[in-house]
Amino acid sequence: MMDKATIIVQSGDFDKLYSALIVANGALAMGMEASMFFTFWGLQRLKKGQLESGPLSKMHFLGFGKWMVKRRMKKANIAPLQRLLEDFVELGGKLMACDMTMEIMGIRREDLREDLISEYCSVGSYIQDARESAITLFI
Repeated sequence: MMDKATIIVQSGDFDKLYSALIVANGALAMGMEASMFFTFWGLQRLKKGQLESGPLSKMHFLGFGKWMVKRRMKKANIAPLQRLLEDFVELGGKLMACDMTMEIMGIRREDLREDLISEYCSVGSYIQDARESAITLFI
């Protein structure tokens, strides 16, 4: 087993995406390899202009909850999702886009942030990374 973290990002919820990116960046900061396998609603967030469009997983109050959370995060100097995603890639993290999800949901490569995606792949690529990982998460 290697010093590696692998995360499946299935949820497109704003707060869950934050959690996934914070953990993934934390792993990289601690000298681990890290990969994130985006599938279903998580993959929707990698579409151009869609990164922050997901709802909160709970207490969204018709959008007011998300506004409140974003306001508090800004006040606490928490990096925005865009920064966390770019940092992840710049620090050597691997972003994997599920090609089966792309087919099912009619997502084309040109719809996605191709500048950040390392690999378009199937579940087999995720399994290989997970098999070699000390940490695996499903978010």
